[in-house]
Amino acid sequence: MEWTDEAIVLHVRPHGETSAVAEVLARSHGRYLGLVRGGRSRRLRPLLQTGNLLHTEWRARLAEQLGFFVLDLAEPFAARALDDRLALAGIGTMASLAKLLPERDPHPAVFDLALLMLRHLNEPGLWPQILVRWELLLLSELGFGLDLEHCAATGARDNLIYVSPKSGRAVSAEAGAPYATQLLPLPAFLRSGNALAAAPAEIADGLKLTGYFLERHVLTPRGLHLPETRAPIVQRLAAASRQ
Repeated sequence: MEWTDEAIVLHVRPHGETSAVAEVLARSHGRYLGLVRGGRSRRLRPLLQTGNLLHTEWRARLAEQLGFFVLDLAEPFAARALDDRLALAGIGTMASLAKLLPERDPHPAVFDLALLMLRHLNEPGLWPQILVRWELLLLSELGFGLDLEHCAATGARDNLIYVSPKSGRAVSAEAGAPYATQLLPLPAFLRSGNALAAAPAEIADGLKLTGYFLERHVLTPRGLHLPETRAPIVQRLAAASRQ
């Protein structure tokens, strides 16, 4: 049994004195674990950093076995973000939440959007928006997608500025006015396909929106919490909006 694919490193743990077990998100094969022989060596440790993109080959005698990886570095995203704490927090948040996906279940769209975020980590005004969209996609892939296209009360598609915390559906300004304090804000950049121009406060609202539904539907039922790396991103965006 074997396959070859592009994969993003999610997590690595030591195994024995010289090896490691790597957990990756592969484009066509999903979340996968495998043994990396010599994974704790000076040569391989730089490859096995969370967020790096690898050319990955997985081999096993039987499909149900752990198997082992043969790896080559494709793009060193971890090293590029080394001096940017917020970018490292973005990598950590994505990697932690990707582990919510079922093992060995392909989610190529999730991989592609994660890779897009990693390739824009040098653009602090853009990658947090992509992270919001990635979290929305993750919710959808896990079976808890939000309907942000139509008003839950009227079916209208215009002037959608709220989201119902109960149904996960958009609500128009008119229909939501009497209940505004009970509704979640729907950021303008999520109401269009344009991810290029959003204020920090909007992006913070987007992360609060996705965070609410991730906690409600996915994390809390499993006894889990949002990644610790995620809070500084929201805090930095909120602080930027006050400047």
